[in-house]
Amino acid sequence: MFSTLISVAELNAERLRSTVRIVDCRFDLMLPEAAEAAYLVSHIPGAVYAHLARDLSGPPHTDHGRHPLPSAARLRAVFAQFGINAHTQVIAYDAASGGLAAARLWWLLRYMGHDRVAVLDGGWQAWLAAALPHTQGREHVPLAEFIGAPRAQRVVHLAEVPGMVGLVDAREPRRFRGEVEPIDPRAGHIPGAGNHYWQHNLDREGRFLAPSKLKEAFRDSLGTLPDAASVHYCGSGVSACHNVLAQVQAGLPEPRVYCGSWSEWCRALERPAATGAA
Repeated sequence: MFSTLISVAELNAERLRSTVRIVDCRFDLMLPEAAEAAYLVSHIPGAVYAHLARDLSGPPHTDHGRHPLPSAARLRAVFAQFGINAHTQVIAYDAASGGLAAARLWWLLRYMGHDRVAVLDGGWQAWLAAALPHTQGREHVPLAEFIGAPRAQRVVHLAEVPGMVGLVDAREPRRFRGEVEPIDPRAGHIPGAGNHYWQHNLDREGRFLAPSKLKEAFRDSLGTLPDAASVHYCGSGVSACHNVLAQVQAGLPEPRVYCGSWSEWCRALERPAATGAA
């Protein structure tokens, strides 16, 4: 079973198995429909397409961030459409450096009790660089029965956040410090949070660092190693999942996620915004 990362060579060896489902998660926040169009032009054979806003987000249920966590019923329906059942090995990939949207699918499946899921290390670029097969058009797979249930303890809600210890912000340092804010109405970060930029999980080729190097990166960012009590957040609950994947890949306990993230927290002026370094 692959439960964190899989290499392009490993995926190429596994992809024709009937128990393997590949999911293309490419997405561009600035051009929301461009990635799906690119998927139709070329993708890994057998891959179905997951749209970050349409499939991996839903109407506000636990939070009111920019990419709200879908309800359990919605996730069951989406995963069933993707042809995922209890025995399916899911492989997620995208074209962003390091696999941001793929990590979101990885986390959503684990949240719903499905641990047979891994992210393609290096993503679509690594697959193309290896000159491996690709195809075009939309893939159609049989509807499956997905019966997973939420692991509610893995999600933190807004009311729990004030004064919380162990918050880790995945955004780039300039946004964390409040120097720039290109998306949300206020700049800054949640008071008390540390900052571990998600790109610090990657090497120069956009692949995940080795577990020992991931631990070093976390320690450099936070002064300590994150643990099961840590709570990752970001702008809208996407890059936070990348940090969770990195933490698990490093061999550390799986943390929790505040899905509403900064996009929910900053909406109300009575909630304070900290600026500067942690």
